[in-house]
Amino acid sequence: MRNAGPPQGAHAPLGGSDVHALTQRGESLSHAPRTRVQRRPVHGVLLLDKPLGLSSNQALQKAKWLLRAEKAGHTGTLDPLATGVLPLCFGAATKFSQIHLDADKTYETIVRLGQKTSTADAEGEVLETRAVSCTPGQVVEVLDRFMGPIEQVPPMHSALKKDGKALYEYARDGETVERAARHVVIHDLELLDMQLDGDTPQLHLRVHCSKGTYIRTLGEDIGEALGCGGHLSLLRRIATGPFDASQCISLEALEAASEAERLARLLPVQTLLVGHDGVTLDAENASRFLSGVRRRGAWPDQTRVAVFGPAPEAAREPQPPVLLGSAHTAGGELIPGRLLSPSEIQQILETAL
Repeated sequence: MRNAGPPQGAHAPLGGSDVHALTQRGESLSHAPRTRVQRRPVHGVLLLDKPLGLSSNQALQKAKWLLRAEKAGHTGTLDPLATGVLPLCFGAATKFSQIHLDADKTYETIVRLGQKTSTADAEGEVLETRAVSCTPGQVVEVLDRFMGPIEQVPPMHSALKKDGKALYEYARDGETVERAARHVVIHDLELLDMQLDGDTPQLHLRVHCSKGTYIRTLGEDIGEALGCGGHLSLLRRIATGPFDASQCISLEALEAASEAERLARLLPVQTLLVGHDGVTLDAENASRFLSGVRRRGAWPDQTRVAVFGPAPEAAREPQPPVLLGSAHTAGGELIPGRLLSPSEIQQILETAL
């Protein structure tokens, strides 16, 4: 997850057609005219449907701009040529973004058979063209081979680093370096459609996989196993962890929304802690927990715990328990993990009023 601090100088939100035009060209908002605007603390999770042609960081910067947020980051990157679910974290939510770097993902992809490219996707140069002579039965048999635990060699056109340098930087210089194979898991590989003849033979797949899976490599390896080679012509992430595409908003829709509507799209910070066991503390224990002090109690050992407690005394009205942070329990102790600050809790409460 990359944290995105405020750029040099403050910028005003772009209006109407400006953001749309920049989105279409894939340009950074920093190229737009600048005027001063007051940034503000914003806390929560925005589920963005990343558009084609933008990097994850460009999409993040546009959303951050529209929300006038002080601090933001994303939960793992999507290639510029990929679209789909990109959870963006704002404020206190950035403390828990690592959880979703580790989440399982689901993609829909089209593997163009018969052509191998330099990048394993449609952006690269076609290196080799071969006839497609496989049968539907062979396709099914090959796909079955890629189910379950497999090993992948990361592609040269990836952000993975070797000796402090991203692999894609070596690739741009025409170099190929040794890469160790990685263990990943393909939980499900569903054949949605296939076309084995004509000008564009292809497979339409849905892939449910573990973190760290390179779908470009998977598509290329499937093409090689079929004897004809292949590359990705489309890639869309339709789910990550508990979030799916039906919950997402596009940049265009976010741009068209009012400021209040944009803020209303934010999910609470604790959305990132779905699947954690919940512990609620009283006022005294909550205060000590927020200071990083372990608490004792009759808790079973748990590796993932979301901790709640009463709102600070400064809250204007009685509030339900608020998120204090994450923890784990061991030997009857509640051991603090990532904690919200009292000011962050107060800002979240004030926004909710």
